[in-house]
Amino acid sequence: MVEQDGATTRQYRGQAHAIAARDVHFDFESVPLHYIPGEVLATHIVNVMHLVLPEGERAMARALAEALPYIDDDRLREEVTGFVGQESTHAGSHEGARNHLRALGLDVDSYVRAIAWLVDRVLGDHGLTGRAREEWLKERLGLFAGMEHYTAVLGEWLLEAEVLESKGMHPTMLDLVRWHGAEEVEHRSVVYDAYMHVDGGYARKARTALLAAATLLPLFIVSTGYLYRKDPSPDKGRFWGLQFINATRRGVIPSWTVFFKEIPRYLRPGFHPSQLGPMDTALRYLAHSPAARSADA
Repeated sequence: MVEQDGATTRQYRGQAHAIAARDVHFDFESVPLHYIPGEVLATHIVNVMHLVLPEGERAMARALAEALPYIDDDRLREEVTGFVGQESTHAGSHEGARNHLRALGLDVDSYVRAIAWLVDRVLGDHGLTGRAREEWLKERLGLFAGMEHYTAVLGEWLLEAEVLESKGMHPTMLDLVRWHGAEEVEHRSVVYDAYMHVDGGYARKARTALLAAATLLPLFIVSTGYLYRKDPSPDKGRFWGLQFINATRRGVIPSWTVFFKEIPRYLRPGFHPSQLGPMDTALRYLAHSPAARSADA
């Protein structure tokens, strides 16, 4: 595997800054089951992060760690190492939220086990060696680069969504999703640059981007439906699909169309994640996140 020359490498060097895991502490003790008041469906959309992300982020971190021997750019190696640390912290924080929700009666253990099995079966290294191992690593990096594009876009939405505060979302959960969203914006270029370094082929980038969209959207919908059915509250309402449409229309959750609208931008020749927009908001939030300040206290 060799580094790909061209615009992507130059853009990476121009934007690069230190990526590192942060010490954070979230106190979930006072968080209710429906922590966005009056918004059961929107709450469960956020809960998908607690179910799906820990296992997915561990798989991503393993793939990036596996790619390190093929990365001979010292700065990119540093960013990848920091990325792996951040993803591990994300997984642990969302597991803490998941454990709290389980204590409130939202039992999702069987679903989490199924997700863990599926991620390991589909995205593991499969014990491959030689050329097959390298090609499968490239494929996973391409897929994860596509997924990271969507998490960065959704991270921007979480940082800017004033509706979450106006709806009275519990401060701890609001801080959790915004801290996570801010770090997604902060490290938005890392997996993409790693992919471009070890492979960089446009055909693989396009194929895996489409696969990322085709995977994430159904996963969010199926997981939301599962959470709604498992919700023990008698007043959760009926017809979660209608609640989903209504919450989207009111802007309480991101529009599902983002999974289609972002494909042309991501696949545009010359695209780089640094073009998504300034990360000033993300960095300011990370500097003042209550969870980070609590960990420092």
